[in-house]
Amino acid sequence: MSDVRPVTVLISALGGEGGGLMTDWILAAAREHNLVCQATSVPGVAQRTGATTYYIEVFNQKLEPGKPEPVMALYPQAGDIDMMVASELAEASRACQNGFVTPDRTTLITSTHRFYLLDEKMGMADSRLDVERLENAARKMAKHVVAADFARAARDAGTVINAVLLGAIAGAGLLPMPVESFERAIKGEGKGAEASLRGFYYGLSVARGEVVELQPRVRAFAPKAEAPIVSDTLETLRDRIVRDFPPMTHEIVMEGTARTFDYQDIDYARLYLDRLGPVLAAERAAKGDFVTTRETARYLALWMAYEDVIRVAQIKTRLERVERARGGAGGKPEQTVIITEFLKPGLDEFCSLLPSFAARPLLAWADRTGRRDSFNVGLHLRTSTIFGFIMLRAMAGMKFWRRRGHRFSVEQALMTRWLAAVEAATTREPSLGREVAECGRLIKGYSDTHRRAQRNFIRLMDTVVDPALATSNGADYYMNVAAALATARKAALADPEGDALNTTLAKLNYPVAANG
Repeated sequence: MSDVRPVTVLISALGGEGGGLMTDWILAAAREHNLVCQATSVPGVAQRTGATTYYIEVFNQKLEPGKPEPVMALYPQAGDIDMMVASELAEASRACQNGFVTPDRTTLITSTHRFYLLDEKMGMADSRLDVERLENAARKMAKHVVAADFARAARDAGTVINAVLLGAIAGAGLLPMPVESFERAIKGEGKGAEASLRGFYYGLSVARGEVVELQPRVRAFAPKAEAPIVSDTLETLRDRIVRDFPPMTHEIVMEGTARTFDYQDIDYARLYLDRLGPVLAAERAAKGDFVTTRETARYLALWMAYEDVIRVAQIKTRLERVERARGGAGGKPEQTVIITEFLKPGLDEFCSLLPSFAARPLLAWADRTGRRDSFNVGLHLRTSTIFGFIMLRAMAGMKFWRRRGHRFSVEQALMTRWLAAVEAATTREPSLGREVAECGRLIKGYSDTHRRAQRNFIRLMDTVVDPALATSNGADYYMNVAAALATARKAALADPEGDALNTTLAKLNYPVAANG
């Protein structure tokens, strides 16, 4: 038996995806045929910084009484994996990077969906990994690839992704067990076997090349499309967009109009379009390609729909959000799902709803005494109860008060300043207008994150943008300013604390102010 080589399988799964149960199913299928097999696991860490890995060896040889069993490895070895199974695309990429996927040997089975890493979520800019590059690298590194959105298939089937991946494992044909053995392993689990088998058969068909596009297996579990926001007045605004804006901007501008309408009201949506008008006119006059208008529309919509306690309450009490929470918990329609919201409002959130004459001295006192973050209160609000839900709905219903709040006035003033700078910069040099528009992406987050982002934005406006717009120079000068602004903006996005921005501004010979 020592000359027989095992089939080696490495599984990388995130928490809650059933990697342990999938391993048990594989072992059960092998033991049904009295095959020599073994599995070990290494736990990952929480909060999406790593996955639990399961290493399996299966010999295509039966146990024989009186003969010694082979000595099997406890850990996977780079370059020695026949089948790599990843429940998410970044995990597949990580396996490739660590040498567990090789072009001469490894069949890679991976779901193409993304579950974002902490580094991707924490970036001030768009820090997501390039999905196309991840997929291309995986296909280049592996001998054979079985890839599909197995997470969506699991949702459609009303099961967990482990069952779908097991089907792909069975369909790949590397393990010396027939498909029926995997089916019996699933049935032996009893609970949820019917849904698991639906997912299993989908994964099986993908591995066999029988499925080109993902089709929901069970209609009842197909995700529901969100109903579009439609009203006669909003449709009138959409007619205005088609009439007044260039086609390349339509998608973003329409989405921004719908977002601002949903955030506040129809007058707010009209204001959104009114604010874009001067930027569009300036770009038309400069014979630009309307990229500045499109990007201004993108960041203006996000900025005008900034997150405050009213918006958070609005989103958390929507039916679509409740249904997503139910689906994520695996709850069936007839089951009760308990939802607890973890909130931590502080002085900023309280003052945001106060009139400016009351909020300004209170915030100034907090800054003076170093107590800006001293009043954050952790709240656990169970919104699956009538009381908890009504509390959030009452907060969501305070949209009418938002315009009276201090934060609203501050944000609107900064938006006006930014839009005027985009218009003026576009008139002088289109490339500078585009870079000023891109500064809108600096504004994001809430509480201290928002304060730092806002501080960096103001520093760039004070230090780079406004001085340049106060002069009358040639195109070369403004192009140089555009390049400097792009460099400084990237530094601000890379380091929200402002240290990198300080260093970059100093290198560019701009004045540096102490962080405040």
